[in-house]
This record gives sequence, structure tokens and C-alpha cells, in this order.
Amino acid sequence: MEKALEAAAAAADIQRHYYQGNVAVQTKTDQTPVTVADLESEKAIKEILSAEFPDDGFFGEESGKSDMNADYVWLVDPLDGTKSFVRGYPFFSVQIALMHADEIVLGVSNAPVFSEIATAEKGKGAFINDEAVHVSDISQFSDMSLSTGNTRTLAKSVQQWSHLGKLISFVSRIRGYGDFYHYHLLAAGKIDAVIESDVNVLDIAALSLLVNEAGGQFTDLSGDPVDMRTTSVLATNGVLHEPIMKMLTSG
Repeated sequence: MEKALEAAAAAADIQRHYYQGNVAVQTKTDQTPVTVADLESEKAIKEILSAEFPDDGFFGEESGKSDMNADYVWLVDPLDGTKSFVRGYPFFSVQIALMHADEIVLGVSNAPVFSEIATAEKGKGAFINDEAVHVSDISQFSDMSLSTGNTRTLAKSVQQWSHLGKLISFVSRIRGYGDFYHYHLLAAGKIDAVIESDVNVLDIAALSLLVNEAGGQFTDLSGDPVDMRTTSVLATNGVLHEPIMKMLTSG
């Protein structure tokens, strides 16, 4: 954790330096943007972690995979929320997670502009700025605050979109905080559920452990736990998970 925090802090400093500085933007082969801040952030993270843990694997958003059969593998999105960063609003973060035997065992989510650092280790609880956090105990849809993130794929399914619409009609409040932020809010008990259909494991690995260690539940939209193939999210305070899953699958 000490080295993960050091690596995340180094990347956060780089991002503060470039933020709102009209950095050049390139387009990757998957049509997503990348900037010098992304590249320098990942370089700094990889250098710090590799120097301390040379036998560990590494999977970075920008540099790709290496030594993925190692006992421990670092999963890194150096600047999650590049589109936000480029457009000058603060919903971006450094995401670092550690996987052991196909299980996320450590996570750091550092949001530079928010000055907010969330951490979690397997079996040790969840923390934001060193304060222990816990999910809410809201159990009724009518009291629930729901945040949606990227939902493009879900919107393409008439049935799933209809089921989401039905759920929204029952909840107290619907918001779209997006990126790292709604998972921090969920872990801290300030909202009660998050739904996304278009993510990758690097986006949510650290955040999944944060929510789970805060007492919540984090799966994909089929109810499966997070793994390297995860592309969607249902994250809740736990008590709402099964009712929401039922609503999304059967209406």
C-alpha cells in the first residue's frame, strides 16, 4: 500500500501540472484520447512499482500487459477520465489495484483535483482520506439515490433500457456522477447504487475493492464478480443488490 500510494501521488502531481493547460490530444487505435499526462503518469507509476516489485506483473492502460502469469499483477489506469481531463473538469483519477490469484487485494483511487484518496485492502476495510467509510443501510427503492455512468451498451437493449427506466421511476434520486466519484460516494454511504454498462477492469478494479470493503456489493450486470473480462457494473450498498438485479433482469 505504501508504494501504491507513492506511485499514485507521483501520477497525481503530474496531472495537476498539466490540468487545464491545453495539452495536445492524440487518438489511440480504440478511438479513445491520450495525452502526455496519461503517458507520463503511467511511466511514473510503473517505475516506482517495478523498482520495488520487479517480479510482479503489470497491466497498464497505456503500456499494456507484461508478466501476466506472475503471482501478483498490478492493474493501472494512470488517468481514468481522460476526456474529463481534456475538457477541463475534475472527474478524473489515478487508479491502481493489485491482483493476486485472480482476486483484487489492494486498491488506491487518487482524485487530484478533489484532494481525495480512497484506499482498500482485502479484509482491512475502506478509507477515504484515512477516515474509515461504510455504505448506507437504505433498503427501499423510494429512499434510494442511484447514479448511472456509461450506459451506451445498456441503452441499445430495448428490454434492459426499459427495465432501467422502470427502476428509475421508483427511486428517490437519479444522478450521473460518473468515473471514480460515484464509487467514492457509494463507499461513504452518500449514494446507494451505481449502474454502468461500458467499463473495463482497469477503470473499476480498485473501486470494486473499495465498495466491497465498505460493506457493499460489486458485480457486473449479470451478477458475476469482477475479473479481467468485466465490462459492466452493478455496485450497491449490498442490501439493494438483489432487488436491483431482479428489476434489471426481469422488470
